[in-house]
This record gives sequence, C-alpha cells and structure tokens, in this order.
Amino acid sequence: MLINVPETVVADALRGMAAAHPELTIDVENRVVLRRDAPVANKVGLVSGGGSGHEPMHAGFVGPGMLDAACPGEVFTSPVPDQMARAAAAVDSGEGVLFVVKNYTGDVLNFDMAAELAEDEGVRVAKVLVDDDVAVVDSTHTAGRRGTGATLFVEKLAGAAAEEGAPLERVEAVARQVVESSRSFGVALSACTTPAKGGPTFDLPPGELELGVGIHGEPGRERRGMMTSGEIADAAVDAVLEDLRPDRPVLALVNGMGGTPLLELYGFASEVHRVLGERGVAVARTLVGGYVTSLDMAGCSVTLCRVDEELLRLWDAPVRTPALRWGV
Repeated sequence: MLINVPETVVADALRGMAAAHPELTIDVENRVVLRRDAPVANKVGLVSGGGSGHEPMHAGFVGPGMLDAACPGEVFTSPVPDQMARAAAAVDSGEGVLFVVKNYTGDVLNFDMAAELAEDEGVRVAKVLVDDDVAVVDSTHTAGRRGTGATLFVEKLAGAAAEEGAPLERVEAVARQVVESSRSFGVALSACTTPAKGGPTFDLPPGELELGVGIHGEPGRERRGMMTSGEIADAAVDAVLEDLRPDRPVLALVNGMGGTPLLELYGFASEVHRVLGERGVAVARTLVGGYVTSLDMAGCSVTLCRVDEELLRLWDAPVRTPALRWGV
C-alpha cells in the first residue's frame, strides 16, 4: 500500500489535499474541510461526513454549489460529534445548517449528538438521512437501508439550492425529495484492503462476485460466479427499478468502487443505458467515475434518481469542487 503508517493515513491525505486545493481550508488536526470563503453570507450551510476510504466523497465535494464542509473520520469509522459541531459553527451564516447523513449507525448517532451541540451554540440545524441501497433491508452496519451513491445526488442538488439562496426549509425539502427519488445497487468483484489490516477485509474467492455489496464490504444478496458486464447491468438495474419504479427521466450514476478502471466503467455504463432503454426509462444525465468508493475494491454501483424539471435544473447548476466541476 502507498502509505507511511496506518495511523497517519487520514492526516497525510488531508495535508496532500490542502496542498493540491488551496481553494479549501483544511484543519488537519480537527479533521474539518471547509470551502475557503465559509461562512457565505445569507446562505444555508451544508455539512456532511463519514468514515474515510470513500474518496472523493465527502471532502472532494466541498466547494461552491455543493458542500460547505466535510468531516472525515478514520477509515470506515464515523467522525465524532465535536468535528461536526465545529464544522456547523464554521459554515453557519445565521441561515442554518443542513446535515447530510448516510444511514450507518455510528454516523446517525454522532450527527444527532452534533446537532444538539450546534443548537446549544445557537445554530439552527436540519438533518436528512440518505438510505438508498435496495440490496438489503438491514445490514451489519445499519437499521434500514444503507446510504450509498445517492449521497452525491443529495449533496449536489441540495447544494445548488443553497447556493441560490434558498432558505433552510427549502434546502431540506430538496434533499428529502432526492432521497425519496433515488435508489442504488452495488456489486463487488474483489474485497477492499484497509490500511490497518493490510489484507482483504472479507473473503471473496477468485471467479466469484457479490451482488448487493455495501461500501464497507458488508454482505449483499448473494454470491455468484463471475458474470459479464451486461449480465451485471441487468441484475443491478432491475434491482433498482423494482424498488424505484420511475415514471420520469432519471439521473444515472455509474460509480466505480475504487479498483475498477474507467475503461470498464464506461463499458458498464453502455450496458446500463441498454437495460434502461429496454425497460422504457429515459436517462436525463449520466455521471461515470469513482465517486463513492470503498478503498481498492473492484466493482461498481448504479444509482438512479427520478427527476423533474426543477431537480434537473439544479443538477445543471454550476459546481466547483475538487471532484465535481462544471458550469464555472
């Protein structure tokens, strides 16, 4: 692994991010990543966070048009409430703060505690829980569905609404609409390797794949022998459509888990478009790349978000972050 020692992996990465992105303010000691112009006057602040190992989510999504702050925890470990409360105070302009929380038990508990801390300091806080993964009802890390790829859609679309000056209630409503309109399904072709362990975090024999895997390697629906890209697209898209049943065009995220090259992801994206076309679902926009990763896990996920004209307008709105950038 390209590391010094496991104990400094997150801090080392944050120092490198600070060097590469002077448009951000990065507090390495307290593990808070801020847009440099925070707090922005008359603007709702957006704060998210979670365990490291899923880059570029969340720190890579900090900037105009998306998040105001991100709180990275240790690898696959929730950040602590003090981090989140510190981030909320740093981005609050008096218009309130929205916490975007993926549904994992540690994240949910710690963001709840952070909201109480922030409110004690006079910050008005709203929260939205992202729970888009249709693979399993409950997992080893959650009560209810896991939060995965839809987090990107929530942060982009609610971030655009906040950037336009929408009040906290409207930004929260947009985020909730996106959660309700989004579903995901992931597939692992190999296990990931955490710095602390230095080896695979779960057993996946060569020639097999895990359908419905979580972004920490949590078990999915079933294991099968290796499938073609087209067969995986059929399984993943059908699992999403069975739950989402879109009656409008969709945003499509074809996401790499960290160890799958773009050559394969673009080929997989063509298969996702084929399946959606065969099922009569129109695709409004498509994003392909490694955005919600699981260290070096090989595999992919599909996230679809049912959109109306307003959500599509917010998707097309300018965004300028390390990992997502257009219109500026």
